[in-house]
Amino acid sequence: MASRQRLYRWLYRLGFTPWDGHQLAKGLRELIEGDDALTPGKAIDLGCGTGDNSIYLAKHGWQVIGVDFVAAAVDKARAKAAADGVDVRFTCADVTRLSAEGVGHDFSLIVDSGCLHGMSDDDRDAYVREVAAVAAPRARLSIVAFIPGGTFGVPGIAESEVKRRFAADWTLLSSGDEPAMDHNGKNPARHYLFARAG
Repeated sequence: MASRQRLYRWLYRLGFTPWDGHQLAKGLRELIEGDDALTPGKAIDLGCGTGDNSIYLAKHGWQVIGVDFVAAAVDKARAKAAADGVDVRFTCADVTRLSAEGVGHDFSLIVDSGCLHGMSDDDRDAYVREVAAVAAPRARLSIVAFIPGGTFGVPGIAESEVKRRFAADWTLLSSGDEPAMDHNGKNPARHYLFARAG
């Protein structure tokens, strides 16, 4: 985890953030604005970066906290939310330690657009545990992740691994292809929607 944090802090310092500014995931838009849209409630945006998903959710009536471990990203997210006139709480925290970081609990929506796919196996274990710890009963979990083999520099995560990791506490409601999450279109992604058991 420490080496990943150093890498992302360095990239933000350089201003090299190719994950910023892409379109919102179609899976998330469908969840928020589709025919069976969720009723707004409490949401947490994991690995929020500069806050695009968090701001989008707040504009649609959600009470949102955006979490990222890079302070520069959180600072930019706060500035963007203020410029858009929306109320979002952004905090610098580690998604593998959510319950210890004091971010809250009983979130009815958990959003990850590009966080899980860059983690090590150990961090993924902790992430899954912590997501369950902060989720409300019957919460929805929306994940968008690169598949393995892309050129962006993250390992990606296979659909079979995503399903396996969340099988104990979550039910997969849907999954599908997502347009590439980068500007050159070379990194295919998938979206997953889970419901918390119970």
